[in-house]
Amino acid sequence: MLQEFKTFISRGNVVDLAVGVIIGAAFGKIVDSLVGDIVMPVIGRIVGGLDFSNYYIPLNGQGTHLVLVEAKKAGGVIAYGNFITVSVGFVILAFVIFQMVKLVNALKKPEPAAEQAPEVTAEDILLLREIRDSLKK
Repeated sequence: MLQEFKTFISRGNVVDLAVGVIIGAAFGKIVDSLVGDIVMPVIGRIVGGLDFSNYYIPLNGQGTHLVLVEAKKAGGVIAYGNFITVSVGFVILAFVIFQMVKLVNALKKPEPAAEQAPEVTAEDILLLREIRDSLKK
């Protein structure tokens, strides 16, 4: 069992996947910071100084005068401002991943095209039959 595990781990795909997961997690934190600290404050400023992170609908009947953290402690809330922030982060992350995949595909060397067999025409078949028949004689 130990040998099988060693073989499994030493395969390139597993190591590549592990590296991808680690880099993805770190990159996700960078995108979260980009969205929360740079993009959303700019969007909030453009639409009139709004702070999307504290927009919510209380489910316990209380008003929206509390900060989101306090409102969550007081009862259930629908934090649609937080959802907007996370959605913007997803769009940015998806776009960056798309660009990365596009770049990697452009850097890959195109595989050489397989040589195609020449087309055989009816004239070629007749000629081959004549050659065959003459060889039989």
